[in-house]
Amino acid sequence: MNDTAPPHLSRTLGPLTVTFYGLGTIVGAGIYVLLGSVAGLAGSYLPYSFLIAGLIAALTALSYAELSARLPECAGAAVYIEAAWHHPKLSATIGWLLVLTGIVSASAIANGFVGYLNEFVTVNRVIAIGSLILILGIIAILNMKASAILVFAVTILEVFGLVLVVFYAWNAELTAALPMVDTQPIDSSVAFGVLLGSFVAFYAFIGFEDMVNIVEEVKNPRQNLPVAILVAVASATMLYMLVAVSALRVLPAEQLAVSDAPLSALMAASGGSRRIIAMISLIAVINVALVQIIMASRVLYGMATSAMIADFFARVNPVTHTPINSTLIIIGLILVFALSMPITQLAQLTSFIMLLIFSLVNLALIKIKRKATIIYGGFQIPLAVPIAGAATTAILLLFQTLMSLGLIQP
Repeated sequence: MNDTAPPHLSRTLGPLTVTFYGLGTIVGAGIYVLLGSVAGLAGSYLPYSFLIAGLIAALTALSYAELSARLPECAGAAVYIEAAWHHPKLSATIGWLLVLTGIVSASAIANGFVGYLNEFVTVNRVIAIGSLILILGIIAILNMKASAILVFAVTILEVFGLVLVVFYAWNAELTAALPMVDTQPIDSSVAFGVLLGSFVAFYAFIGFEDMVNIVEEVKNPRQNLPVAILVAVASATMLYMLVAVSALRVLPAEQLAVSDAPLSALMAASGGSRRIIAMISLIAVINVALVQIIMASRVLYGMATSAMIADFFARVNPVTHTPINSTLIIIGLILVFALSMPITQLAQLTSFIMLLIFSLVNLALIKIKRKATIIYGGFQIPLAVPIAGAATTAILLLFQTLMSLGLIQP
């Protein structure tokens, strides 16, 4: 009789590593991409849009923080929804939607990688995308700790890039961008622009969701993961606001809005090198793609260990302690999507799906807290927080739907 236990994921990630893992995902898919879009809506009230978005994101992040401590299992949202309503089909559907968001996000990012790379060297799109996904897939398969260390290092580089932008902006001569933030009373149209800007900026924060899907590889997750989630979101909010204020010191919001690479334009206007920020942006894009591969494969693994899908997806390599079957399938699907699918439309669908999942996760925590019969002594938040989180994400979902239908114009 063989009593040897099957291989499992290895808890190798400490609190600092997992915090930077989350921060890197948030920042890499956020300020490097969305600064110009938010500036076009909020104008010189740009920093306020990021502040409001950070506060809205913090509500749902707090719900994720408590649920990750209560239920420290991969496939986060699917597990939380199953615990709340015991509806296997709904839980499995949410899990597959999470996998889809990871695949589509990584596919879109892979296409964006080609654009950044072309600033330095002309490359064949198929070869560039194929090489990127295969290399990142190999990294994800080989070792989770090595992958996390790579994400950690790139996150430091991303933050350095933002600090560099701020440094140059505050050492540049003031331009027509003054005043940095308007001091005149805000009328209804301006307030609406700031609100719409915050809705766009919200997508610069959703990387915290990726953190809960590596919970089974985090040391002491009930204590470390909630703190890591909150520190990552708070740090990103402060960084975003600092960059927004600094940007308005050098360039008018109108000029930021029409730039394809607003941070590069900001560096150039401040007397710095565009190529430095372009290179950091390129590396940041690679970082986010790696995290999406890891996230999607862990969701498949978590669904399999929770008996939502076949245990084929739960098989862990005994040497690398990574879910090799799940990762290989995710890599293959990303290659197919990245090379053949209309990424823009799928990315819009991804935003819709994430807001739907966030709403359900907040409602799941409300349900779990209200029906709890056993005293829970871990990280907890007041019931009002998930209620507010459900309301705000539902409003965001409504606004996105109305904007998609053309009933609201930015």
